[in-house]
Amino acid sequence: MIDVQEKFELSMHIRQEVDRWLKKYPPEQRQSALIPALHIVQDEQGWLSTPMMDAMAEYLKIPAINVYEVASFYGMFSLKPKGRHEINLCGSISCALRSSHELGDYIKEKLGVDYGETTSDNKFTLKEVECLGACCGGPAMLLDKKYYEHLTPEKVDDILDAIHE
Repeated sequence: MIDVQEKFELSMHIRQEVDRWLKKYPPEQRQSALIPALHIVQDEQGWLSTPMMDAMAEYLKIPAINVYEVASFYGMFSLKPKGRHEINLCGSISCALRSSHELGDYIKEKLGVDYGETTSDNKFTLKEVECLGACCGGPAMLLDKKYYEHLTPEKVDDILDAIHE
């Protein structure tokens, strides 16, 4: 894990991937590549620290505040370390009408964490998100980029118990 006080250097892989995105935009519109660039850093590092965001601002040649605003606005970015597996439970009206809030209470109790927290073994981070776009399949969750729909406590038990790392 990176110390939030130290300077972060973008890896060659990160720079190559960001450069691929930068080619899609006019040179004066470098900020247009910010969201994919933040995804690239987060995918490699697991989260976005201030030094990571500062390094990206410097690389994109944009003000750091622009990076902070985007990273803190979108729920898909984590500004603190998270577990090896991220559970995103939909809390939108469609899922709520199909008991997602009760399911969230079940998951919180099962894992011993609240939304925005990570289990003591760093295995899971639980987040409630506004919408997963799975309105016909609620309640729904996104676990490590895989969608699960029509969830029940029993299905959640099966899914989480199947993760062995």
